[in-house]
Amino acid sequence: MDFATIAGLIIAAAATLWMQNHEGGTIGSILLPGPLVLVFIGTLGVGLMGGILKDGVGAIGQMKKAFLGKVAESGETVGVIVQMAERARREGLLALEDAIKEVDDEFLRDGLQTAIDGTDPDELYEILTAKIQAKKAADKQSAKIFGDMGGYAPTVGICGTVISLVVVLANLSDAAALGPMIAGAFVATLWGVASANFFFLPLQSRLMRLSGLEVARMELVVEGILAIQAGSNPRSVAKKLESLLPPGTVVPDKKAA
Repeated sequence: MDFATIAGLIIAAAATLWMQNHEGGTIGSILLPGPLVLVFIGTLGVGLMGGILKDGVGAIGQMKKAFLGKVAESGETVGVIVQMAERARREGLLALEDAIKEVDDEFLRDGLQTAIDGTDPDELYEILTAKIQAKKAADKQSAKIFGDMGGYAPTVGICGTVISLVVVLANLSDAAALGPMIAGAFVATLWGVASANFFFLPLQSRLMRLSGLEVARMELVVEGILAIQAGSNPRSVAKKLESLLPPGTVVPDKKAA
């Protein structure tokens, strides 16, 4: 699990609350139910309007992924691929049929099975790259709803401020209450801007980052499967795949993998 998103949200919230306290305000003065409901529920509503129901339902799972999702470990994948390459070199490609049952990576497992089934290399490449493109498209759409809500939230917040100011103007006779009412009117704008920049837009960036790492790992898997199918030397496979890894990536011992 990678805690970057949770840590970032805590830091941003702490900085905001510290400033509120430093300026002499109270936390309760910005935790008003009306602005909170309008900004978060209203933004969710307009976000749903821009897509389909499946996008909205899936957003909950994507939010969980953004906060708790595990970063793809390409180094471990390389170790598994090299191990498979060594066995295929010794015993033949068909010998991998039992070994792949223990592979946790579904994309690698299905790709190796397709290769074992005798699929033409060009056709195998097309099948695997098509799966990658489909994942890219799905991930892009999953992240888009948070980007859309990040764009809508500030405007929804302004709408809340306008509503509150209308109420203020309707009660000008109560001079003593004007100050608190005007201050409260701008809380909706605060939450609109804050929710966009502290929550919705960072979630979009986080999901796209996770998708990029996963896609890069899948592309590496494609190279490895094609090399295994071609009967390449395991050392050559290892060097080729390691050259595609980001600097500093640790590859487990091939013999222990």
